Amino acid sequence: MIEQIRLENGMRVVMERMDSVRSVAVGVWVNAGSVYETDADAGVSHFIEHMLFKGTEKRSASDIAAETDAIGANLNAFTAKECTCFHIKALDEDLETAIEMLSDIVLNSTLESAQMDRERGVVLEEIAMTEDSPEDIVFDRASEQLFKGTPIESEILGTERTVKSMKREDLLRYMQRHYTAESIVIAVAGSFVRETLLSLLNRYFANAAHGERLAAPEIAIRSGFRTALVRKDVEQINLCLALPGAALGTDAYYAQSVLSNALGGSMSSRLFQHIREERGLAYSVYSYPMAYRGAGSLCFYAGCTEGQAGEVLSLLLKELDDVKRDGIAEEEFVRARQQLKGSYLLGMESTMAHMSALGKTSLLLEKEYDLEATLNRIECVTMEAVKAAAETLFTPEAAAFCAVGRLDAIGDALKHTAEDWWKRNGRQA
Repeated sequence: MIEQIRLENGMRVVMERMDSVRSVAVGVWVNAGSVYETDADAGVSHFIEHMLFKGTEKRSASDIAAETDAIGANLNAFTAKECTCFHIKALDEDLETAIEMLSDIVLNSTLESAQMDRERGVVLEEIAMTEDSPEDIVFDRASEQLFKGTPIESEILGTERTVKSMKREDLLRYMQRHYTAESIVIAVAGSFVRETLLSLLNRYFANAAHGERLAAPEIAIRSGFRTALVRKDVEQINLCLALPGAALGTDAYYAQSVLSNALGGSMSSRLFQHIREERGLAYSVYSYPMAYRGAGSLCFYAGCTEGQAGEVLSLLLKELDDVKRDGIAEEEFVRARQQLKGSYLLGMESTMAHMSALGKTSLLLEKEYDLEATLNRIECVTMEAVKAAAETLFTPEAAAFCAVGRLDAIGDALKHTAEDWWKRNGRQA
């Protein structure tokens, strides 16, 4: 059973007891991510995530690591576009230690300037590391172009310029606005005693600062076709087409997810079969949806050699045209919907997965997570809904195309192929 309550200081808590496990996962979900940043402080949410592990008033960075290992726990964090999450998974017998340590990290970190200077180098290395992955680059640039002029355009890691210029005062100022009781959700899933859990949370999170709860920024994708050609000396040409998709929590998101599965979500999907299996033109070819509050995207990716890039892109675009015109067969539909259901259920077989679903739904959608309701929404997707999704997606108001690789000889031709598709299909063409 899932329960939502508020602590004595007003902080939201969502919890689910799971009787069949011995572990408990606790996550602190914060309304802090790249969508809340300006050009001047790009990457500050991510930098803070790093710095909160570098020492508190009572623990050094090495103490945090040693105490985590001493109870066999897993302690980590991540920064996303719309949130930052600090989480720990431990045995139920170590619940108090886990909560106390997590609260200490989130509420009492010292953000020492000397530590910040050292960690700055780590973050810069992380930024540099992304340049070694053309697949990451092509997704990032395509998304950046699709969401041009919106908060989602911002890079989570920031830039070399912004990271180098950040000062301790910048981090503190940002935390004063975002790390407040009103902007935090604590999610707990696993083995715990309700009264003990609430007593611990009230005790260790009592000193959380208060402040105004920040509203999510509006996302309005500008119409038009945008491209990015990134010339890089790598073996493959990496291609990505990004189209506007459904927002998080909407019925349309589930219909588009079924459509994505049929097109490029598995080994039986159209793109995999027609481009890889039948013609041997690419090793990796797939599609996937991304959803945010108020906006989303559906992306198509293929990696292939220079000599085959043009044919691969043309085949990919032809599949979109075919599905837009004819929809998908009933067999494809049933298989894609069942795949979505199965992969979702398999992904939920852990306390961390349940904690993540609880926290993300509560923080971003401000509603209670319901597994059965989610499964019902998947099962209620119809062939008609998928066909409608295809007609909407493949008659887009905006589109973004990116290619990464040795593009001197073929870059313009790839761009023109994608642009011609947009001219035939885009609503603003």
